Amino acid sequence: MRIFPVFLACLFTAGVTVSWRPNTQQAVLTGKVSDKNSGEALIGATVKVLKGTDLQRGAVTDIEGAYRVSLEPGLYTVQFSYTGFASGTVTDVLVRAGQLAVLDMALESTSVLDEVIVTAYKVPLIQQDATSTGQTLTSEQIRNLPTRNVQANKAAGAGSNPNTANIKGNRSEATTYYIDGIRVGAPAGKSAAPTSAKAGKKSSRRLRSDSTMPAPGEQDSITPDYSAENYAHIQENPFLPAGDNPVSTFSIDVDVASYANIRRFLHEGTMPPPDAVRIEEMINYFDYAYAPPTDQHPFAVHTELAPCPWAPEHRLLLVGLQGRQIETGQLPPSNFVFLIDVSGSMSDDNKLPLVQQSLRLLVEQLRPQDRVALVVYAGAAGTVLPSTSGSDKAAINAAIDRLSAGGSTAGAAGIQLAYQVARSHYAERGNNRVILCTDGDFNVGVSSDAELVRLIEKERESGVFLSVLGFGMGNYQDAKMQQLADKGNGNHAYIDQIGEARKVLVSEFGGTLFAIAKDVKLQLEFNPARVAGYRLIGYENRLLAREDFDDDAKDAGELGVGHRVTALYEVVPVGKPLPLAKGAGPLKYQTIQPTAAAQSSELCTLKLRYKQPKPNATSTLLETVVKDAPQTSMSENLQLAAATASFGMLLRGSQYKGAATYGSALALARQSAKHDPNGYRTELCSMIEKAQFLTDPLRTGK
Repeated sequence: MRIFPVFLACLFTAGVTVSWRPNTQQAVLTGKVSDKNSGEALIGATVKVLKGTDLQRGAVTDIEGAYRVSLEPGLYTVQFSYTGFASGTVTDVLVRAGQLAVLDMALESTSVLDEVIVTAYKVPLIQQDATSTGQTLTSEQIRNLPTRNVQANKAAGAGSNPNTANIKGNRSEATTYYIDGIRVGAPAGKSAAPTSAKAGKKSSRRLRSDSTMPAPGEQDSITPDYSAENYAHIQENPFLPAGDNPVSTFSIDVDVASYANIRRFLHEGTMPPPDAVRIEEMINYFDYAYAPPTDQHPFAVHTELAPCPWAPEHRLLLVGLQGRQIETGQLPPSNFVFLIDVSGSMSDDNKLPLVQQSLRLLVEQLRPQDRVALVVYAGAAGTVLPSTSGSDKAAINAAIDRLSAGGSTAGAAGIQLAYQVARSHYAERGNNRVILCTDGDFNVGVSSDAELVRLIEKERESGVFLSVLGFGMGNYQDAKMQQLADKGNGNHAYIDQIGEARKVLVSEFGGTLFAIAKDVKLQLEFNPARVAGYRLIGYENRLLAREDFDDDAKDAGELGVGHRVTALYEVVPVGKPLPLAKGAGPLKYQTIQPTAAAQSSELCTLKLRYKQPKPNATSTLLETVVKDAPQTSMSENLQLAAATASFGMLLRGSQYKGAATYGSALALARQSAKHDPNGYRTELCSMIEKAQFLTDPLRTGK
């Protein structure tokens, strides 16, 4: 190409504003690119962010000329370019942790090009050795498209899915396209602009999604592709009339994966899909100040009743369980099997490399009486490290360091081998557990959810528990991993950063990996003379039939050392109208036959069943009465749970959110954060602010 010289000039304005104060290492650079002369937005302009000469991130401006890039804090050089305009460069752009840096750019149009020579490359009709095809579009071809909006251009090739584009006969995730060297629509977890052959490498995956993403709102201009992530659909619990449905039964849930996953979406500048929001897992993420047990039972039961913040005419009932705390040195011997997914889909930095960092943290907690084996699976399964004493940390870490990703994903074969290894070194009266680290993308052998669940249900009969640690994004199979942990008498956590790994595997080591009770069930019978109706907030996938409570063969959740479980009920007092689900009309026939108990001050009776964490154990029954005596104010425990529940309902767009707003949820969260030794509650405040900004930037902090 030969172009006559022209004079180039650019004008820019820069500024920094703070829109939230999160406790995070993430930072965001945003702004608009416009025509200096006319002031019009430049749609499809390229923004490149460099550190030194290395390209870090890239973006393409949207229909408003806006861009948005998530970065690590630091100094960057930002380059702006647009066809027919002079390029602009700004050096020493400072982005700070937890702050929104705004950098606008006005580019000046250049002189008309006198001569342009374009050389075209023609692809042969048949090219036997080629594994991919490509085409370069000229600026004239782009201008002649129906729109200059990059997202709309993507939608033109995507059919019903506006977040993907594909060539006929292939999957959307196998199509890569670039604008001025910036990869657009790259799968989440991949570098936005590859700086090496490895970064641009595509892995072969069979993916699907059962959940539709909401409108992105304010996001990075390069929108991460979450369409291959899999979340089970959640049908929210409705209000039930106490006269017809006096009994509510459910299994406890100590999983916290949803909270960390939501944090990952918000840090990427994206609202999470509604089905990724499991409110009970958000509530149970936190360290509530419940008193420990003082009797022979492995946990203590706590209740609290107060006015409901988002519906003051209703009441909010908290049920909290606090597991017994046991010092690490007093824990029983452990027989761990690390089961690691090393398939090609695990090659991203936030997958296998993060798995390795996380497991090294866990290795530091091991004692000489503990044992660890390492099993991996890709196209096939194999044992990398035989069962080894926890005193030989060097050998365990060396085996972890040797792991590398590549190949397909034979997850079922790995699970079977891991259980076989665990059984062969079974510790009587000890803790026997398989720890699965994966993105959940199984595609070889047994891979359907139903088949895998049956496999896990069979394997758990040996007394070996299963913990599932999820990693990565883009093809994260949340629904599958949640089922595996549930059916494997274990728990499910999502590791989005090394800090979360430290929380799960170090700070909460006992709770994550040592069970003190299993098959823990709760049943509440509400007094219809006091309660018009009630709604269990969350736990939709943990509901049990009334008769399941007394059935010892019915599986339920486990409780770990020091673990806490919190459940919330929104209770409608007698005399108040019962909110009905959309489409549900009132009942014609309702009669209440008062009993002596019904005429008392009892709000409800709470029953619990649990088993000792050993094979063939029988259940123990606990029972307590909750009085209809609401407090006038909420404890910090209830403030925290209510703030988190409000936040979850807002993220889900719940019809039951009442008067809840991000501002009211934030106010409750700030009240509960007065005592915050671990910083988790302060981070919740940050996440609420981020969600509020993404929903309505002008109201952030209000």
